[in-house]
Amino acid sequence: MSSLEKSDLGGNGTEAIFFILLGFPGTSQMQLFYFLIFLIIYILTLVANLLIISVVSLNSHLHIPMYFFLSNFAVLDTWCSTAVIPKTLSYLITQNKLISHAGCLTQLCFVFSVGPTEYFLLTVMAYDRYLAICFPLKYATMMNSQICLYLAIGSWMSGFFTGWTLTLPTALLNFCGLNLIDHFFCDYIPLVKLSCSDTATSETVFFSFAWVVVLSSLCFTSVSYSYIIKTILRIPSSLGRQKAFSTCAAHLTVVIIFYGTSIFMYVRPRASYFSNKDKIISLFYTVITPLLNPVIYSLRNREFKKAMKKVHKKLYKSIYI
Repeated sequence: MSSLEKSDLGGNGTEAIFFILLGFPGTSQMQLFYFLIFLIIYILTLVANLLIISVVSLNSHLHIPMYFFLSNFAVLDTWCSTAVIPKTLSYLITQNKLISHAGCLTQLCFVFSVGPTEYFLLTVMAYDRYLAICFPLKYATMMNSQICLYLAIGSWMSGFFTGWTLTLPTALLNFCGLNLIDHFFCDYIPLVKLSCSDTATSETVFFSFAWVVVLSSLCFTSVSYSYIIKTILRIPSSLGRQKAFSTCAAHLTVVIIFYGTSIFMYVRPRASYFSNKDKIISLFYTVITPLLNPVIYSLRNREFKKAMKKVHKKLYKSIYI
């Protein structure tokens, strides 16, 4: 590392301009292995989520609220992966693990904008399933296209407002030591531990906001599903109960995975508690989950699989006939 880079990274009393992402331990061969794994996951994530967006757009039978919200969720999953994986791929292959202070905050802001948007969108999707199952006769008027659009826009705006609010406390911190981030991307907890400022206020703002966003959305989702389960149990036929539950099984699976990992990471009292286990959890919700979500929705949904076959037939005919 050059003397210029060392001075930029900060010494005693010197403000940091760059951080170093430590990433994953191992030899150069292991780094290449990690690169190939991340590259494969990223390509599959892009293909799977873009496939969902394309199939929903091209098939008129899927132009209903559930798939409209699913398309929005696919966009968010693509965005989340793109905010983290390309930078990770870059330093895995080049071994240049420097990231600028501004670049670090930008990555942090993107991750914390996408995450809350997904919380709000999952809540909206739970509300949509609640109306569809509990009020089937009024569903078409209670969840029309205009209301769907407003709910989606509201989720995106609320999520990005939350992202900026969560990033601001970090942007106000000073970093004046050798700034080695023990993570594969700029996450709040390992980053705030490096600050030479008093982080008490920043941690209070961040974790209070995280508690409010995560737990309030989880509460609304849980209430929706409590009514959904009650309604399903009242259906007299087992076939009717199975059909009703199948319409929300994929969403419920994603809710459990997404909230389980997020609560473990961010619903905590202080930033000082961070370990390699947290790095694995971060890997799961920023890299693995965006790939799992489209797989869960497509494999557990007969209607979507039928629509995908129809789109495939249309494309085949247009190309070869």
